[in-house]
Amino acid sequence: MNKIPSVNLADFLSGDAKRKQKFIDEIGHAYENIGFVALKGHFLDQKLVDDLYTEVKNFFDLPLEVKQGYEIPGIGGQRGYVSFGKESAKGKKEGDLKEFWHFGQYVENDPKLAEEYPDNVEVKELAHFNEVGKEAYKMLEKTAKYVLRALSLHLALDENYFDGYIKNGNSILRPIHYPPIKTEPKEAVRAAAHGDINLITLLMGAQGKGLQVQNHQGDWIDAIAEPDELMINVGDMLSRHTNNKLKSTIHRVTNPPKELWGTSRYSIPFFMHPISQMKLDVLEGCIDKDHPKQFDDITAGDFLNERLRELGLIK
Repeated sequence: MNKIPSVNLADFLSGDAKRKQKFIDEIGHAYENIGFVALKGHFLDQKLVDDLYTEVKNFFDLPLEVKQGYEIPGIGGQRGYVSFGKESAKGKKEGDLKEFWHFGQYVENDPKLAEEYPDNVEVKELAHFNEVGKEAYKMLEKTAKYVLRALSLHLALDENYFDGYIKNGNSILRPIHYPPIKTEPKEAVRAAAHGDINLITLLMGAQGKGLQVQNHQGDWIDAIAEPDELMINVGDMLSRHTNNKLKSTIHRVTNPPKELWGTSRYSIPFFMHPISQMKLDVLEGCIDKDHPKQFDDITAGDFLNERLRELGLIK
């Protein structure tokens, strides 16, 4: 594949069996072959998107000392602010050229889980930042639920297989700011080549050049969404769970050409995580004589902690 396929969630939600199956086949084929799709028909309306970008830009425009006041020690960057250059890709010592914020789950009716997750961080300086972030989180989570339902059917599982694992899951909404580049970076890029940790990632802000995906031939291809599309990719948890039938594809955010160094880039991924107790053991239906079991049994929580250590976010 040399381009990212486009699918429309409206087909899956249409009530028409043929359209629903068309969506299942298209997204299943894309995830088996390149691990990315551009998705129309999601639950984010344009006003919410515009409001979120406004609030995110307002936050990153705050003075550094104000932002650093929202950097919470001891939680591996799982909520609040993470300052520039703190995170690096697995196996890379140079920090990525970005700063970011984390909104986490808004737990409903589960005191034990509410205790497990860090609290969301309220930004006092911006009256609407937290409420707009919460609304976007909910709409992205809702979109992700239906994508996973389609993938369940593609994998010959019950349509609602993932529902209980993602309800109150450890998902993260991460507004990212890639600041203007002031001096020639020696080795660092805006986001070094990496695979995502989670089940699936829903990305807002892939409308301009920068995001690149590595296809199975090892070529880097531009992943550019239409204005009304989210870019959605498979993460390592889902890849493990399906014995790599669904592909978690390596991707990166390149530095812009020199004439655009003075510009900021914003992108907003939503990392769909399950509850930490979910077993990522390889599904029986994804194992056969041509595809022996590739991965050891592990829970989502243990896998996440392993990867956060590799990224330098927890010790």
